[in-house]
Amino acid sequence: MTTLASTHLIIADDHPLFRDALRLAVASVVTPARIGEAGSFEELTAMLEREGDVDLVLLDLKMPGISGFSGLIYLRAQYPAIPVVVVSASDDVETIRRSLDFGASGFVPKRFGVEKLGEAILRVLDGDVWIPPDVDLSAAADPEMSRLRDRLVTLTPQQVRVLMMLSEGLLNKQIAYELGVSEATIKAHVSAILQKLGVESRTQAVIAAAKISGNHWRQDEPVAQ
Repeated sequence: MTTLASTHLIIADDHPLFRDALRLAVASVVTPARIGEAGSFEELTAMLEREGDVDLVLLDLKMPGISGFSGLIYLRAQYPAIPVVVVSASDDVETIRRSLDFGASGFVPKRFGVEKLGEAILRVLDGDVWIPPDVDLSAAADPEMSRLRDRLVTLTPQQVRVLMMLSEGLLNKQIAYELGVSEATIKAHVSAILQKLGVESRTQAVIAAAKISGNHWRQDEPVAQ
């Protein structure tokens, strides 16, 4: 067990049993620790807006309110000072590579035990990056995916949220209602998203987002405007 002063972590995962297990694992290696829990991305962002002293977020890639890497991209854009460790059941090399590309400070497979989780948390809190020791990221990345990734990270936090909602098939007026802004504002965001991603339609934007996230980015049939 390692003692850190006033460590505040948030566990973001939609499975209560896994959150409980993760909470126990964190408490066993970091003390004293204040540990918050979020079962959806909306709960997570509300906690981050409400509490300004968060030291680390443990984020699952699949939970209500996010699709694939969209939540990670949003967090890194909106809260750049808060490190994020992805804790996921999907632990192939490409998922780990893309998590780091999109700004994660670490990646811990859910199959790992308390010892590795504790090692990862402590390394990240110390300012380092942690990935599984048996993962080799030296292979060259796909150039097309790298270019698309570079475009995605230029989106503002609000544009990321709009793209997430486009991926769910929501209309502009529905997105405007959810975000509490005008439909004209959403149209402007959509136009900016298309320009930044280098595509010509909402459908192409959703396909581009789904392409870089593989099966992690939920893609419903977008509705034409």
